Amino acid sequence: MTVFVSGQTNTTFTSEKLHEGFNNPWGMTWLPDGRLLVTERAGEILVFKNDKFTGEKLSGVPAVANRGQGGLLDIQLDPDFKSNGWIYISYSKPMEDGASTAVTRFKLKGNHLIEKKDIFVAKPALKADFHFGSRIVFDKAGYLYVSVGERGTQPKVQQLDNDHGKIHRIYPDGRIPSDNPFAGQAGANASIWTLGHRNPQGMIYDAANDRIWAVEHGPKGGDELNLIEKGKNYGWPKTSYGINYDGSILTEFKEMEGVENPVRYWVPSIGPCGMAIVTSNKYPDWKGNLLVGALAFRHVARVQLDGTKYVTEEKLLQDVGRVRHVAQSPDGFIYVLTESPGLLLKLVPKN
Repeated sequence: MTVFVSGQTNTTFTSEKLHEGFNNPWGMTWLPDGRLLVTERAGEILVFKNDKFTGEKLSGVPAVANRGQGGLLDIQLDPDFKSNGWIYISYSKPMEDGASTAVTRFKLKGNHLIEKKDIFVAKPALKADFHFGSRIVFDKAGYLYVSVGERGTQPKVQQLDNDHGKIHRIYPDGRIPSDNPFAGQAGANASIWTLGHRNPQGMIYDAANDRIWAVEHGPKGGDELNLIEKGKNYGWPKTSYGINYDGSILTEFKEMEGVENPVRYWVPSIGPCGMAIVTSNKYPDWKGNLLVGALAFRHVARVQLDGTKYVTEEKLLQDVGRVRHVAQSPDGFIYVLTESPGLLLKLVPKN
C-alpha cells in the first residue's frame, strides 16, 4: 500500500492493491449486485466481489482476434440494466478479410453470456492488428457511442464511406438515429458522429454537462484530449501536433479551418487510454476533473478544466505501470487497471 499526497490539492489517498497477475486488462464495469467485471484482452471476463477476485470467469464470450492491439476491449452496462439486463462489450471481431471493431450486447444467466448479438461492426474488415479504439459510452438520452481507431488507413479517416477513425452513435439495439449528422448524405455511413480520429482509446460521458470527452493516441507526440461534438472533424491525418515515428514530418499543419483543435495535447506522447470523470464526494478537490490513464508514461493524469477549457494537470501514481483504464465505482471510489505489472488498484482518500 502506497500513500500519495496530491501536490495541487489537499487530497491524500492510499493506493490499495486489490489484485495482481492480469496480462492485458482493458475494461471494467460494476453490476448492481456489487460484482465487478474486468475484461482481459485475450477474451476473458473476470468476476470480482467485495474487491476480491472470486476465481470465476464468464463463459460464452465471443471469439476475439487476440493479436497485436486486438482482443476483448471495453465493457459497459446498459443505463437501464436493472430493467433490461443488457451488457455491452467492444472487441476486435475475427472476419474473413481480417478483423474489425465490433460491439456485442448480451445478458447473463448465472455466469454465462446469453442472447448475444452484434449491434455494430465497423466496415470494412482490415488485416491490420492495431488501432481498434475502442470505448463505449451512453448519454442521458440513451444513445450508445463507440470509438473506432483508424487501423492505419490514414487518408480514409477523412472519408465517410468507411467506419474507421470515427466515433459512431447508434441506438442500443444497433439501429441508427435519423438525426445523425451524415445520415441523409449519399455515400456516407449513417452511424458516424465525428471523424478525423487516430486511435481513441478513452471516452467518457459528463452527465452533469451533457458532454462527451475522448482521448486519442497521436503518432510520435500529439496525443489529444477532445470535446466530442456532432458532425465535427478532428483532423487526423491532415493536422497533428506529432511527427512520424521515424522523425519525418507527418503534416505541416497543427491547425486548419474546419478542424476542431484539441482541448489539450501532449508532446511527448503519454499514451492516453481509459478515462474517468470524478463526480464523487469522496474526492472533493477533484470534482469535475478527468482522470486519464497513461500507458507510455505510466501514470494517471488528473486534468483540471474550467468548463471546456484546459487549466492544468497533475501526475498521480507515477511509475505504477501502463495505466489501461480508470473508472469510478457506483459507491464513488476510483479504480485503476494497469498492465506490466497487471494490477487492480483502489484509491482510498485519507481524510
